[in-house]
Amino acid sequence: MNFTIAALICGMAVSALAAEHPTTPTDLPRIYIEPQNGFESYLSAAMLKKHVPAVVTQNKDEAALVLTSAVDAREESGGSKVARCLFLYCTGIGGTQTASVQLVNSFTLEVEWAYNVKKGNASAYPSTAEAIAKHLKEFLEKHPQHPRIEPIPPPPPVSQ
Repeated sequence: MNFTIAALICGMAVSALAAEHPTTPTDLPRIYIEPQNGFESYLSAAMLKKHVPAVVTQNKDEAALVLTSAVDAREESGGSKVARCLFLYCTGIGGTQTASVQLVNSFTLEVEWAYNVKKGNASAYPSTAEAIAKHLKEFLEKHPQHPRIEPIPPPPPVSQ
């Protein structure tokens, strides 16, 4: 009896979850994130946290999209930190971080989406990645069919 009730409750929970998230992983675009000195880990974690409607894959060959990134973190020197604070302008002494990403179609090599973000702290990797994930999610939700482009079929065999 208890097993039947537990099974019924689990079935209802799965049904509610399926209704809330109707897409299956096979319906979602597969994205490969190019390695970039560890920043790819922050990006994949942020994409999961922000519920980006995509599947992050480690297999570049099965990905329809490739996300490339470039991150530049510049820390303020000790002298410039002291000089800023002497003049009561301590804002920005943590340095800056700028990141640029491009979402490239694996089959056509066309840039589908690009985004730049600048943060006021040289070690703001999670925050930078979450900003990217947020805007990527918005793009994919506005263009749900756009990134799911099939590969270009090979040319027919030549008759000899």
